Amino acid sequence: MPKPPRTPAPLDATPPTFHLPQLAQPLDPPPKEKCGVFAVWGHHAPARLSYLGLYAQQHRGQESAGIVVSDGRRLAGHTGMGLVPEVFTDRVIEHLDRATPVAAIGHNRYSTAGGSVSCNAQPLLESYIAGQVAVAHNGNLINAAPLRRRFEEAGHLFHTTSDTEVIIHLLASPEQQASPDPLAATLRRLQGAFSLVFLFPDRIEAARDPWGWRPLTLGKTPDGAHVVASETVALHVVNAEPVRDIEPGEIVTIDASGVRSRRFADPSAPLAQCVFEHVYFANPASVVFGQNVQVARERMGERLAKEAPVPADFVMPMPDSGRSAAAGYARASGIPYREGIVPNRYVGRTFIKPTHTERVAAVRLKLNVVEDIVRDRRIVVVDDSIVRGTTTKAKMDQLRAAGAREIHLRISCPPIRHPCSFGVDFATREQLIAHGRTVEQIRAFLGVDSLHYLTIEGLLACMDRPAADYCTGCYTGDYRLDVEHPQAEAVLHSDQLPMFP
Repeated sequence: MPKPPRTPAPLDATPPTFHLPQLAQPLDPPPKEKCGVFAVWGHHAPARLSYLGLYAQQHRGQESAGIVVSDGRRLAGHTGMGLVPEVFTDRVIEHLDRATPVAAIGHNRYSTAGGSVSCNAQPLLESYIAGQVAVAHNGNLINAAPLRRRFEEAGHLFHTTSDTEVIIHLLASPEQQASPDPLAATLRRLQGAFSLVFLFPDRIEAARDPWGWRPLTLGKTPDGAHVVASETVALHVVNAEPVRDIEPGEIVTIDASGVRSRRFADPSAPLAQCVFEHVYFANPASVVFGQNVQVARERMGERLAKEAPVPADFVMPMPDSGRSAAAGYARASGIPYREGIVPNRYVGRTFIKPTHTERVAAVRLKLNVVEDIVRDRRIVVVDDSIVRGTTTKAKMDQLRAAGAREIHLRISCPPIRHPCSFGVDFATREQLIAHGRTVEQIRAFLGVDSLHYLTIEGLLACMDRPAADYCTGCYTGDYRLDVEHPQAEAVLHSDQLPMFP
């Protein structure tokens, strides 16, 4: 279920030329993805392989991690709060692989539906009338709330606050179990973004929503093990070759007899692939929706240089996610590329302090300005996005304090003006700095000499697929599905749902 909006705290610093109300805490976290999934069948140590696959996708979720294994008869697993190496010690991995399992699925989580508590860690493992099942989910269901209400009114008990548990209740319901294909019948009831891996004692099932919001790819190792992952970078880490993407509206079954495929939804449904995967979330080494992420980000930087040229002494990235676009901007503009901010990799993600002074110190510890490089220079700073804007302001203030003569901020995506209901933990609408504000107002608040965002046309021109295949709702407010009026009844085909261009 979606998290209730928080009451925003006022900014400590007031912009010089306008009032910026209702922004969040003085330093804001980056947008978070929900989540990363991994599955393997036919490997001699599937838990250890899953550990590596999850570690490779740590960027997709840092709150919790879990692995469930099957020995062909029953399922067992381990989940916990924290990063993958914190949750899975060698002892835990060895214990999971001790029973000579034939398969495993794994999950990295960052909560977009349900809180950050241990009971919501995935994979969720449950027993029901047909046996045991474990499920790991990347995405967010917009009709989880009405479905959950129906189950609760019928006397069902829920053990988590995660929207993923609704999927298990659907699968276990008599209505779905009476179907010739209970899993396909279950998936037809879901609306929203879902890339799923299921583990049954005798098989793995991997499925992707009809609109293709989140990536899911199939691979194979040299010794014949079949692998499923959110990103191709995980396949490379476990020495698996990518075979193909799992298609929107497709279920892939992997068991002792091999790999089979079937469809649960109309293949002609309009796609809604999340363009923010290329902007920010995915690993630069991954191929997402058929396009290399690093190449796409460099194109964004090149396009940005054409849309917003400016005289400068050098181009620098905002570490780490701005690097690819900054390289493209420098190449297209002919302006030298330099690193004016160096990240301190030993400052952990949990460095959170209660006072504004300590939070500012945390940013200075994590991102160190090289004063001798930026002093008295005209600089172009390239970043991938601005969400709430308060962390960006702190970074710009550091550069100004170090003596930068001019700061020209370039963002390799359009302004984020709308929240996401499909698997991204953006701020609420009121907390987004671009919601209801002009670029000039944002520039004044950040204290930079110029600010330019990549246009939506420019962003889509950098993508390999047709523009209509991408979801740009966080920029435009136009979503494929009606978020305000989700359906709880069965959906026979994906094209029966209300679609918005």
